[in-house]
Amino acid sequence: MATLSRLIDSRSALPLVLVVALWLTLTAGLRPLMLPDEGRYVGIAWEMLISGDWLVPRLDGLPFFHKPPLFYWLSASTMGLGGAHELPARAPSLLAAILAATALYLFVRRYRNSQVATLAVVILCTQPGFYAGAQFANLDMLVAGMISLTILSGADSLLRRERALPWRAALARTYILAAAGVLAKGLIGIVLPAGVLLSWLLWRRSWRFLSMLFWLPGWLLFLLIALPWFFWMQHSFPGFFDYFFVYHHFQRFSQTGFNNQMPLWFYVPVILLGGLPWSPWFARVGQKSFRGAVEPSGVRSLMAIWLLLIVLFFSLPSSKLVGYILPAIPPFAYFLADSFSAWFDRDRMRAESWYVRTLALAAISCLALVVGVAVTDRASAKHLASAAKGVFAAPEQLVMVDEYQYDLAFYLHAQQASWVVSAWDDPEIASQDNWRKELADGGAFDPDAEHAVLLTPAQLIARLCDSDARAVWIWGRRRASALFPWLPEQSVFGADQKHILWRLEPTTLKTLCSETPRRD
Repeated sequence: MATLSRLIDSRSALPLVLVVALWLTLTAGLRPLMLPDEGRYVGIAWEMLISGDWLVPRLDGLPFFHKPPLFYWLSASTMGLGGAHELPARAPSLLAAILAATALYLFVRRYRNSQVATLAVVILCTQPGFYAGAQFANLDMLVAGMISLTILSGADSLLRRERALPWRAALARTYILAAAGVLAKGLIGIVLPAGVLLSWLLWRRSWRFLSMLFWLPGWLLFLLIALPWFFWMQHSFPGFFDYFFVYHHFQRFSQTGFNNQMPLWFYVPVILLGGLPWSPWFARVGQKSFRGAVEPSGVRSLMAIWLLLIVLFFSLPSSKLVGYILPAIPPFAYFLADSFSAWFDRDRMRAESWYVRTLALAAISCLALVVGVAVTDRASAKHLASAAKGVFAAPEQLVMVDEYQYDLAFYLHAQQASWVVSAWDDPEIASQDNWRKELADGGAFDPDAEHAVLLTPAQLIARLCDSDARAVWIWGRRRASALFPWLPEQSVFGADQKHILWRLEPTTLKTLCSETPRRD
């Protein structure tokens, strides 16, 4: 108990930050990339790294404009330094989580006390939902981190100004962080922090500080950082604005034709389940002794507005994903910490006892979650790709039949785009929300790249026979054999429960081309 007490009462941020970083990174490289999200976003970052094109995100050589580029820039950079492995690929999410936890600690320590600050960070980082999000290579934790940093920085600038302390640097930092949030995932990077901060100002009746949200130097900084990439994409690919902003922001937010449709209340159990075993202690927030406590800095009202607004915003669309709610986890952790702190002040021995028990169970839950996913996930191409990597050479061509395996190029360290064989003339593609639509949408922006990588079954033989590749690798499910009568006769390099990897040697290709009628 004495060690815990010293940690809780410590005013040094560095040891806590180092522990947080070590804890979150501990199992980050344990499991393969999960599909589709991790494979998709890491695959794009890998392609950015090997191609040297840091402006246009590409999925299999085709422009991918679903999201802005910040995750790809960071992941490609860390893979360039640390190699094509899971840990460097996940570094942007890890970094965002560590920064969010650090910012939460510093803010709460400044405006409450070190006890609440330390409890908040420990509770935040041992919630299985946050722990898993920090080790998941997609955009959710990155934008959650940027949103959290922006809110905390903006609140810090307001409270500094109220206390007649230097505030302009903190406010400038807020606008810079908001720009990073936009580059992480679009308009929510500024809309959500601005909504939280505006609501908080109105709640506190801080009328004379509303001008801080319209500070001209801050907006100039924001526009200088956030806008150039978007305008360059519109210049290079006419129609980008309509596709990125109108379709992926407003239409996807309001329409019901997308995957993952969930009820309005979906995120309430997500937060509670993702916060186990801490979340049952949230009930203490409703106790009279907690609600009646004086908290002059306004931190509680900030956290309440932050939590409620984020949950409400993401609850409105019919399409919902678990990771979307990550920006709401820091204020949730704060309330748990605040209630524990009040308990510590009244009955320290008993509170510490329950805190330690819950912490131990939480840590075990986090580790068990990661290990469980690592053991049960069977969708990854890592096993087969690892076996082939020593044989696969960069000039050799990879073909995927009626399926896009997002992580295959990453694990093979492929240096060129795959040929993807499917019925690309199918009119149903436009109405689906899957890998075929992603590739087809990219092809609409770059017809030359589309012609190079998207093939119909009838075009494959002609392309194989015209190719100068030393060998061809064909990846597909077992049903792929039905599309090509000659495929079952070819050499199988490897197989798992779902997929087969064929290798066609140059001599095999020569024989095949001489025996098979070519159709364009």
